[in-house]
Amino acid sequence: MKHFILSAFFALSCWNMVLQAQEVNNTTTLAGSWIGKLSFGSRELNIGLNIEQQDGYVVCTLDSPDQGVKGIGCYKNLLTDEAIKVTVSAIGASYEAELINGELIGTFSQSGLKLPLTLKRGEYKPLRPQTPIEPFAYTTEEVSFTNETEGEVVQLSGTLTYPVNYEGYKSGTVPVVLMVSGSGDQNRDEELFDHKPFLVIADFLAKNGVASLRYDDRGVGKSTGPTKNTTTENNLADAEAGIAYLRSLKKFGKIGVLGHSEGGTIAFMMGANKSVDFLISLAGAAATGIDVIVGQNGAGMQLQGVPQKMIDDYAVALRLVYTDRISGKEITDKSEYIETLCQTNQLTLPDNFKSNLAKCITFGGNWLTWFLGYDPAEAIRKIKCPVMALNGTLDLQVLSSDNLPVIKENLPKNKKSVIKEYDNLNHLFQNCTPTTALNYGAIEETISEEVLNDIANWIKAL
Repeated sequence: MKHFILSAFFALSCWNMVLQAQEVNNTTTLAGSWIGKLSFGSRELNIGLNIEQQDGYVVCTLDSPDQGVKGIGCYKNLLTDEAIKVTVSAIGASYEAELINGELIGTFSQSGLKLPLTLKRGEYKPLRPQTPIEPFAYTTEEVSFTNETEGEVVQLSGTLTYPVNYEGYKSGTVPVVLMVSGSGDQNRDEELFDHKPFLVIADFLAKNGVASLRYDDRGVGKSTGPTKNTTTENNLADAEAGIAYLRSLKKFGKIGVLGHSEGGTIAFMMGANKSVDFLISLAGAAATGIDVIVGQNGAGMQLQGVPQKMIDDYAVALRLVYTDRISGKEITDKSEYIETLCQTNQLTLPDNFKSNLAKCITFGGNWLTWFLGYDPAEAIRKIKCPVMALNGTLDLQVLSSDNLPVIKENLPKNKKSVIKEYDNLNHLFQNCTPTTALNYGAIEETISEEVLNDIANWIKAL
C-alpha cells in the first residue's frame, strides 16, 4: 500500500509474498480456485487457495486478497480427490482440510493459532461500487511531462481529466489539481486492494467543475526514471514538474495539489515553495518522521491487544533505533545491538519484537532514513496559500491525534483554510470500525462521499 509503513510491528495476518511453488506429479479433482473467510477475534480475512494442474503437475498457491497478496507458494503434504494439506513456509502457516458436501472444511494454523477455515469453489471478486465505468461524461487526455532536475530526464505519464462541459466554461476559470500519491510505487489511480482512490476523486471532481491530473509514479506504468534510492525529495521534484506542466498549458484558473499520505506531506512542501495556489493534504504527515512511525506501530499493537507496558517499551526501543539510524551510527551486529539497547534502557520485550527492531535498522532504505529525519512543521509554517488538511479518527498509519495538532499549531492563519477530522474513517478515508481500520480490501467503499463533497465544495469556493 503506498502508504506510510508499519515498519516494525505487523499484524498476524500481514504476509510477505514469497513464491515457493512446488510441483507434484499427480492430478486431483480439487483443481481450481477456492475462497473463504478466516476469522480471528472480531476480524475477518478473505483467503483464496489455488490448485492448478499444469502438464501433469499440480501447483498450489495461497492468496490474501484483502491485503493485496497473491500467489504465496504452498508445499503439498497431501493431495487427493477428497483431502488436502499444504504448508506455507513463507508465512509459517499450514492448511489441512477434507472435502465434505462440496466444501473444503478444515483448519488454518499459524504462529501457534488454529483457526477453522471453510473454502468454497470460486474466485474472489471484490465489490467496488464507486469505481467509475466508461464511457465517461467528460473528456480525458493521455499526457506526459518531464522532471529534469536530477541530471537525467524523468518522464511522467498521466491522465488529464477535464470537467463535464469544460468547453462551456470561461477560459482560465476552471480550477485544476495535481494528485500526488503516497509512499511506494503507485500507478496514477493510486490503486490498492482493487480500490482506485485517485480515479474516484478525479471522476467526482470532473462532475463538479474541477479538472485534475494524476500520473504514474516514476518507474511505474508508462512513467520512466529510477526508483532505487529515491526519497520524498525526488517525489517532490516530480510533483513540481507536474505543476509546471499544468501552468504551461494556460488552460486553467487556480492550480493546486491534492496529496495523500506521503503525497500530503509533499503538498505541504509545495505550499512552502509557493508552487501552488491551494493545497489539499489527505492524511499527510505533519509530525516528525520518527513520531509518525512510532505512533503507527503503537496503534497497530493496541489493535492486536498487546499489553500497554510492552507497547511503551517497544516505542522507547524503536525511537532509539531510529535516532541512531538517522545519526548514521555503524551497527555491525544487529542482534547484539538490540540486546544491549534493551538492557541499558531496562526494556522487556519478547524475541519476535527484538527481531522486528533488528530489521528496522536498515528496513525501508534511503526513503525511510530521509523520512525519519524530516520535520514537516518547518514547511507548514511557511505556507501562505489556502490549505485543506483532513484526517480520520481511525487512521492507524498517520494518526490524526498526532498530526492535526501540529498543523493547527504551525499553519499561518488563513480564513480559507480548513482543518477537519472525520469520525470512523481510516487512512484511505473509508468508513470502518476499529477492527477493520487496516483491512482496506475487505471494505467496499473506496472513499467517503462526505470527504469527496467537502473537497469539491472547498475548491469551488476558493
